[in-house]
Parts: sequence; structure tokens; C-alpha cells
Amino acid sequence: MYAEKVLSGMRPTGRLHLGHYHGVLRNWIKLQHEYPCLFFVADWHALTTAYDEPGNITASARDMIIDWLAAGVDPTQATLFIQSKVPEHAELHLLLSMMTPLGWLERVPTYKDQQEKLESKDLSTYGFLGYPLLQAADILIYRANRVPVGDDQVPHIEFTREIARRFNHLYGREPGFEDKARESVKKLGSKRAKLYENLRTLHQEKGDETALDNAHELLDEVQNLSHGDRERLFGYLEGSGKMILVEPDALLTEASRMPGLDGQKMSKSYGNTITLREDADSVKKKIRTMQTDPQRVRRTDAGDPDKCPVWQFHVVYSGEDVKQWVQTGCRSAGIGCLECKQPVIDAVLKEQEPMLERARMYEEDPQLVRNIIADGCEKARKQAQETMREVRDAMGLDYS
Repeated sequence: MYAEKVLSGMRPTGRLHLGHYHGVLRNWIKLQHEYPCLFFVADWHALTTAYDEPGNITASARDMIIDWLAAGVDPTQATLFIQSKVPEHAELHLLLSMMTPLGWLERVPTYKDQQEKLESKDLSTYGFLGYPLLQAADILIYRANRVPVGDDQVPHIEFTREIARRFNHLYGREPGFEDKARESVKKLGSKRAKLYENLRTLHQEKGDETALDNAHELLDEVQNLSHGDRERLFGYLEGSGKMILVEPDALLTEASRMPGLDGQKMSKSYGNTITLREDADSVKKKIRTMQTDPQRVRRTDAGDPDKCPVWQFHVVYSGEDVKQWVQTGCRSAGIGCLECKQPVIDAVLKEQEPMLERARMYEEDPQLVRNIIADGCEKARKQAQETMREVRDAMGLDYS
């Protein structure tokens, strides 16, 4: 089996806001300590909807990467790279497009949803229709088996699984597979080979799932097998061919609870954001001028926190004692709206303080960011090239 690996990406939209931090980056920071992680700038994906206005992509990517680093994404723990700097993504996308049924792309739920939401754009393009396949290529080229997504993205992961399954079915049965697999068994050594054969028989003849798990553990223990031998043995064990592309699983993440300044979801399109590296005076001004319960016109009027956007910030940032203070004080007119907002201001500024500190060195020395990305792109490309060698070989395109 392949080692656990996480892959996730973001379209370059420029500076990130608190919604991105609470919805994505906090999870990335946690995952980087649990798995080998690859995080990438999805600049080609940006072109699927912004093909007619690409001018800001590189600047937006740079700002976004600084925000990742400022938030605590650690380049010594995770691989950070730019999609278009690893051209193998495009090659795999092209090759997969040769065997992907058109109907599979048309039935992806977000295809029609996005066309309706972005009706001002002409999205009757091949790039937009094919973006789920490009997304699949992004995942499959690194053999990533964990992809952090929200509920709305699960169909994309299932689509990717179907693509991997179809590819392995079409191209995984190499010529002379049985003979090559038997030769691979001999390389286990006589004792392990005998155990492997017994476990294989138990699984294939009796459907024993425990035997399958034990056989996987056995193969994981063997250090001196080549990549090809290892994959043949996994395929031989399960009665299939060579597993070239790995079927990923969705790693479900909680939806962000971060509201915007107006109570809607925090989004640039709504103009209701606080960016990760926003100036403290700007943060204070934005929160102090936030709309509150419209029924609370005067200081002496009682209010209802449930009707106030500021309360949603307390839900994210405040402890139980402060929340109780807000509920009691607002409903009794014991506190004013500015008093209520102050703990939120303090909490946001405290959260941003280490981000601003980390960002400073990258802002002052842009070469640091360039070096991190160059190093990440090199690491990512080596993994992508290894996959593509096997993909070409399986498809009969190896001319070496």
C-alpha cells in the first residue's frame, strides 16, 4: 500500500481573510503534523473561470502563500508548490481525458451550479467542463489518499475514485502479470512467500478480510522491494492488476463558522472581510462600526444577541464567561454595543499578532518565499514524475 498522504489546494485569490483561516488553514496546520502534506496554489484552476482576466494571478499567489506561512503552515513540515510549475499535472490531465466519459463530467453537481451562479461569465468552455478532471489529476499524480474537503466537495472525490478505478482497470493489467507477480513473490524470501501465499488463498477463496489486512502488513514490513514488485504483489493479492493510481478518500472537515462583518458568510464578494494581515487600526474600525441588533436604537434599549452579527463573532472567539456576560448585558441593556465589541476586537488582534510577526520576514525578504516555493516545486515534481513514468509505461507510451 502507499503511505498516507494529504493533498489540498487553493485558487489564488490574493490576501486571505479570517474565514479562510478558520475554514481551511487551521486544519492544514493540524494535518501537517499528522501526515505528509502537499499544499498547492491552484493557478490553472483560477483560469477555468477567470480565463479572460489572468493579470493578477501571480501577485495573488504570492500574497496567498505569505498568508499560509503567516498562519503557521510550516514548509519544513509540508510541501508548498504552484500547480503550473509542475507540468506533469497537465500531462496526466490530458491522458486521463482520453478515457473519461463525457457524461461523467456533465453530471458533477458543481458544473451546473457554478454556471448558474456565474451566469455573467461564458463558461461554455472545455476548461470549465474539464476542471473536475484536472482536480482529479492534481490528486492522483501524488497518489494522495487523503483529501480534506467539505460536504459539497465529496462528489469530486468520488469522481476521482472512479477515474482511478477506470484507469487501473484499463491499464493495470501489464503483459505477463501473473508470471511477474510470481517472481515478485520469490523476492519475499521463502518464509514470507509461504505466508503471503496462504493469506492470498484465504482472501481470494474465502473472502477473509483479516487475511487481506495481514498480507498488507506483511508487505509493508519488507523494505527491499522495488516499487514495481510491491504494486504487483498488492494487485496479485487482491486478484486485480497492478494498482497504478490510488483511490483517494475524503477527509471531511467542519464548515467554517466564521461570519462576515454583516452576519453573512465572510467573503470578498460581500465586502465583509477582515484579512489575516490587516492593520490593527483598520480591524478596530471595522468591528466598532459593525451593525448590531437593529431594534437596539438607544443605549438604554434591550437587545437580542441572536439578531446581532457581533454575537456570531463571540461564538467563534469568546469563552463561556464572556458569552454569558454578553447575553445578560445585551438583553438587560446592562452593556452598550461598543462594550460588547471590545472583547471581539481584543481576540481578533491577539489571533493576528503571531501572524503579523511571522509575515514580517517574508514581506521584508521576498527571496525567502521564492526559495520555499522553488524547493516545494522540486519535491512535488519528483513525486509527479515518478507517477507519470508508470502511467506512460502502462499506456504503452514508454519510448526509453
